[in-house]
Amino acid sequence: MEPQEHLEEKPLDFIRQIVAEDLQSGKHKTTITRFPPEPNGFLHIGHAKSICLNFGIAEENKARNARCHLRFDDTNPSKEETVYVQSIQNDVKWLGYDWGENLFFASDYFDQLHEFAIQLIKMGKAYVCDLSADEIRNYRGTLTEPGKESPYRNRSIEENLDLFLRMTNGEFADGSRVLRAKIDMASPNLNMRDPVIYRIMKTDHHRTGDKWCIYPMYDYTHCLSDMLEGITHSLCTLEFEDHRPLYDWVLDELETPCHPRQIEFARLNLTYTVMSKRKLLQLVNEKYVDGWDDPRMLTISGLRRRGYTPESIRDFCQTIGMGKKSSWIDMGVLEKAIRDDLDPKAPRMMCVLNPVKLIIDNYPEGTIEMMEAQNHPKNPEMGSRQLPFGRELYIERDDFMEDPPKKFHRLGPGREVRLRYGYLVTCVSYDKDETTGEITTIHCTYDPATKGGSAPDGRKVKGTIHWVSAEKGIDCPVRLYDRLFTAEFPDAEKGVDFKEYLNPQSKVVLEHAKAEPALAELEPGKQVQFERTGYFCADYVESETGKPVFNRIVTLRDSWAKEQGKS
Repeated sequence: MEPQEHLEEKPLDFIRQIVAEDLQSGKHKTTITRFPPEPNGFLHIGHAKSICLNFGIAEENKARNARCHLRFDDTNPSKEETVYVQSIQNDVKWLGYDWGENLFFASDYFDQLHEFAIQLIKMGKAYVCDLSADEIRNYRGTLTEPGKESPYRNRSIEENLDLFLRMTNGEFADGSRVLRAKIDMASPNLNMRDPVIYRIMKTDHHRTGDKWCIYPMYDYTHCLSDMLEGITHSLCTLEFEDHRPLYDWVLDELETPCHPRQIEFARLNLTYTVMSKRKLLQLVNEKYVDGWDDPRMLTISGLRRRGYTPESIRDFCQTIGMGKKSSWIDMGVLEKAIRDDLDPKAPRMMCVLNPVKLIIDNYPEGTIEMMEAQNHPKNPEMGSRQLPFGRELYIERDDFMEDPPKKFHRLGPGREVRLRYGYLVTCVSYDKDETTGEITTIHCTYDPATKGGSAPDGRKVKGTIHWVSAEKGIDCPVRLYDRLFTAEFPDAEKGVDFKEYLNPQSKVVLEHAKAEPALAELEPGKQVQFERTGYFCADYVESETGKPVFNRIVTLRDSWAKEQGKS
């Protein structure tokens, strides 16, 4: 993280400006924020924006003992699992943030929330309603027409208390009764038309077991949880703007000693992906992807497995900033963030993805020569390594053409190229498979005076290609990951299933790539640049010692936009 003085020099977004003004005016002595995920799925890149905002504000104000709570909104046990709780904690830690002792669950407050509900009933501000969910929806009205009052709205306080306690004791079936706030069925804000605050759900909870058979709704729970934790600024996305009056109503009616301020910001909308947890879950359950941590998924665990760094995601979130209006961010911005992060620190190594054999006919048989290779041409401090060079090598199949055009500067009949860190070689012949017509072997001669790649006579050679020793190189599977969808807005078209836009080339597995021997020792999860190809990492799930499996993180350049322009 950057030093505090650097952060203060940057222009403040509108949320940080509000925080700064509240501290300067003395309204708050410190800042307490919270990140409140529901443990019903894995976090995605959109959540990273909220994590960086809430924990970032706490870090920026640590001199005032600011803090950020991690609080799980676990009010719907039918969809929540402990595995999600653990994954969310792992994701937040991986991004570089620490909640310290401030780990909370909404379920921590179930007893208090129940008492507050009883208090609202005694105040005549809540009632038990027997309408079904469909009937409640029909009674609610529309944006242009007021709602109708429930026939159960004017039950006595005594009857409501009795029914609510019987709900609590499990006497009624799921869905048969709810507790509703008594506000205003004619309100222009549909969220204020007697919203449900408790429902019957006879489902065991992952933390409280079978203690409860009624569970509070999110809008009722969230504001009271914020209040109980002393949150100063409750930051949420724009879809909760219309819920703010209910947030304030609950706290005002109960006259709570603390009233946090809810502030809304634009959620992250990223092209070529979907952000809905429901749709992400659908992709997982229907086996369109290989789980929540599939490197094509923009879940935080998927990005981590693909090879993204926490620094790149934090930089991305800082780049896109905080806005008050919804907008779309191009996927290329995220991809640029990881390129910018890895470029100065990822070592350069060589791997041939689609190999074809190259034989140097005049090179001594049985000889292995060690070539010195820089680990990073722009960073000499990263040192160098030794590459084994011999008579038989592998090069990329695309680096050879039988009849190359004029601007093709790689290998072809009679053409001379530079082997990176090696020699200048000239193609003298090639072999083809008689059945398929595929090139099987390329024959070259080398100039012994050009070790290191430069000619003593000063002749210019435009093409430089990478290679791997056929004898010393290692076999390794390589997965070429790309964007999961071909459409910029895959879920925008009504009546069209978003899965229709799944990219069939989003995962291409190359089983017979050839890598330089040093890559066998690459630590799982470690990033590297394959020269001329892209940034890759050793998959930390499937790689074994000496047997790496590589995931492509991103290409060296934004080739996607270029390819789309051609179509």
